[in-house]
Amino acid sequence: MGFPYLSTIVFLPVIGAIVIALLPGANPRRIKLTAAAFTAVSFLLSLALFSMFDRSLDGPQFVEQLSWIPAIDVQYFMGVDGLSLPLLLLTTFLGIVAVFVSWKIDLRAREYFAWLLLLETGILGVFCSLDLILFFIFWEVEIIPMYLLISIWGSGRKEYSAMKFVLYTLIGSALMLAGILLLYFQAGTFDMVALAGMGLDSLLSSMMASAIFFLIFIAYAIKLPVFPFHTWLPDAHTDAPTAVSVILAGVLLKMGGYGMIRVSVSMFPETAQNYAPLIIALAVVSVLYGAALTFRQTDLKRLIAYSSVSHMGFVLLGVFALSQVSMTGATLQMVSHGLITGLLFAMVGLVYEKAHERSIPRLGGLARRMPVIVVVFSIAGLAALGLPSTSGFAAEILVFLGSFSSDMVSGIQVYTILAVVGVVLGAGYILWMLRRVFYGPPKEQYAEVPDADRLEKVYTIAMVALIMLIGLYPRILTDIIKIAIQPIIGGF
Repeated sequence: MGFPYLSTIVFLPVIGAIVIALLPGANPRRIKLTAAAFTAVSFLLSLALFSMFDRSLDGPQFVEQLSWIPAIDVQYFMGVDGLSLPLLLLTTFLGIVAVFVSWKIDLRAREYFAWLLLLETGILGVFCSLDLILFFIFWEVEIIPMYLLISIWGSGRKEYSAMKFVLYTLIGSALMLAGILLLYFQAGTFDMVALAGMGLDSLLSSMMASAIFFLIFIAYAIKLPVFPFHTWLPDAHTDAPTAVSVILAGVLLKMGGYGMIRVSVSMFPETAQNYAPLIIALAVVSVLYGAALTFRQTDLKRLIAYSSVSHMGFVLLGVFALSQVSMTGATLQMVSHGLITGLLFAMVGLVYEKAHERSIPRLGGLARRMPVIVVVFSIAGLAALGLPSTSGFAAEILVFLGSFSSDMVSGIQVYTILAVVGVVLGAGYILWMLRRVFYGPPKEQYAEVPDADRLEKVYTIAMVALIMLIGLYPRILTDIIKIAIQPIIGGF
């Protein structure tokens, strides 16, 4: 085994959290610079991994495998493939963005940045783990940091929203743990690579396979989230601090979509195909219901939160359409949505910081006062509605083309057409929001609001650049995503 790139990337943020906790004094600037340094190194290492990734090989690369609990064959088993590497890169990038977004936080800064970095480690571990127990442990690591970040540094009903998040997550985790243990008792291993190649649908009875499939699937459906498990998301987003909303929308939700592909579909292809019509119906409901509720929102953060429910419906559709193109599109949609919605939440945070207002009816006429913010916000909004040349368009067109042409699910064409209606609704609520917030006659109370400062321009423009890069040249990601999707499709 060579240099442990993955362990270094995963654990650098938590090492940074420990260093921050032990720093002498309480100088907020020193704390922030330390957090930025550790997240930046983790990001640079993930970029190095991306450049070294061998696009001619399938299967996990940069593998680190050690026996951990021999009595039950639990391993410290890490590796990345074309499915997890883009999400690893997205997480490390948004990790450093979250630190920059939090640059003006001085309330208990030591604790805040320590918890923020621990949260990043938990998410990174999920995307790198190839042992189900290790995967589950990292899945649980993010609960405490997220609860504390929302309940201490949030706003509004922050304790209620934080507890609701924890309750939903713990219910899903309990079901997933039950499914993992059932799977172990039947198959005798926690090795995710071995389990994917075992033919579990044939090895287990149909009832047992279905039971394990749904126990694990519900945990991922809660995290994604899928209707009717979505109600925790708008509350958590609305009351979370801006950086936490960036991480929550950007990568935390993607743990659900990733788990569905890595575990539900890879290990139980026949069971996934049997239940695909039901799950795709839920995907379409999520798309349309989330979009419809978005029109009713008057709070900027809540509007974007409900739009995430709608856009994650596209991920669910792409995954369970069960074609190579649709699943590639679903993975690209996870990366695209992470960048776009992360940027949207960052921009909402800037608007609130400058204007001290998030209510759409009370805002208006801000375009003349904050031109950089309005341009970046508009680009992010247009990317969210799928404007050509943005990553949103590239991802959604792959999902729709792959789903419509799939021969794995009967009636998929009708479901796909219904899901496309969600794009039309998305254009409506995004353009309505932009007009209400930024255009119209200027209001006196916002006559002196400032525009973005230098640091805010740097990280927002960097996010715009990535959204445009993926939109104009999606092959930068789709070429490696397809490598991981091909063996999964071969299981059908």
